Amino acid sequence: MYLKCRDCGREYPPTLQYVCPSCFGALDVEYKDLENIKIDIGELSTRRKDIWRYIELLPIINPENIVSLGAGYTGLITSTRLSRKLGLRKLYLKEDFTNPTHSFKDRAASVAVSKALEFRLNAVGCASTGNLAAATSAHAARAGLPCYIFVPKGVEKEKLSHALSYGARLVVVDGTYDEANWLAARFAEEYNIGIVNVNIRPYYVEGSKTLAYEICEQLGWRTPDHIIIPMASGALLNAVDKGLRELKTIGLIDGEVRISGVQPDGCSPIVSAYRENREFIKPVREINTIAFSLAIGNPGDGVYALKTIKRTKGVAITVSDREILEAIRDLARIEGLFVEPGAAVTVAGLKNMIEEGLIDRDEEVVCLLTGSGLKTPTIIQEYSVQPVPIKPSIDELSKILEVESIA
Repeated sequence: MYLKCRDCGREYPPTLQYVCPSCFGALDVEYKDLENIKIDIGELSTRRKDIWRYIELLPIINPENIVSLGAGYTGLITSTRLSRKLGLRKLYLKEDFTNPTHSFKDRAASVAVSKALEFRLNAVGCASTGNLAAATSAHAARAGLPCYIFVPKGVEKEKLSHALSYGARLVVVDGTYDEANWLAARFAEEYNIGIVNVNIRPYYVEGSKTLAYEICEQLGWRTPDHIIIPMASGALLNAVDKGLRELKTIGLIDGEVRISGVQPDGCSPIVSAYRENREFIKPVREINTIAFSLAIGNPGDGVYALKTIKRTKGVAITVSDREILEAIRDLARIEGLFVEPGAAVTVAGLKNMIEEGLIDRDEEVVCLLTGSGLKTPTIIQEYSVQPVPIKPSIDELSKILEVESIA
């Protein structure tokens, strides 16, 4: 295992660093002789049902350092009614909102906090728009480590309560996510603690790539035609791509996958660069979206996500708040799945892609559902019809309900 710069290709030992000293590019974890790693599919089926079933491809040296709450191995369900409504041949929904703290961030937090133990750090923390706060806090509690959470003003109170319940120290920054992230990074430098998405970031993103492993395993070790992913920093999209490339290198899959990213139109710096055919990201200063978990105006992995989308022949697309709410409603009422706005963007984006002719209706598509609607109930309530109290009377009941027959 070693660290490699995405930009200049220089290699470094696997220490607590996340930026290339030579060119300031992002560092990734790579594995020596990856092509020689052998995974027995039959034996794999007998392993634990979480991300650590793929331990050969995760950056932990000593398994005794693993901190797990059971993240991963979430359902990949076949959509029948929603795919029929969209006119799509085959649609799968990846239920990552069923993770221990109800978001995909548990994957990354499990690996990052495990690595913090391996580095013998005395505390951990993160900068977050909500979901990572809960995931990091929970895994820190499991590991017995103090935890410091930096969030921008405006994060949903349900997400803050979730993180606080695990005993984390919460710092609310009167500013944007990018400012909260900056403060967390300075805090890490000053006190030598592990901020999972800053100085432990190369290891942290390794947890997210297990989504790619699971999708292919659950499809019988084959690839779908298309994976649609929510974008905030762009890290998840890049991690899924990395996971697919690794599986191909070790010979477990051989297909090509289009990877597309979706952002809310109230915060879409990556999509803007894609549409304008730019190779750089212009930060968004004014953010206005109900998908607060995707509200990162200056995405650290944005340039790399842009390259991945273009290389895989995917697309980058935006969705409106109204379209997000419609997708939340459709997932709940058609498939029985309740997700947060930041997760529903994939289904909203898929619908727009179909309508704009950007996707073939014969494609086999996977939409990632990354967070639970239980984390954002107030948003849903604001846009739902509220019940009116009535007296316990059949006559009054008949007035408010349109019931033709019950049999």
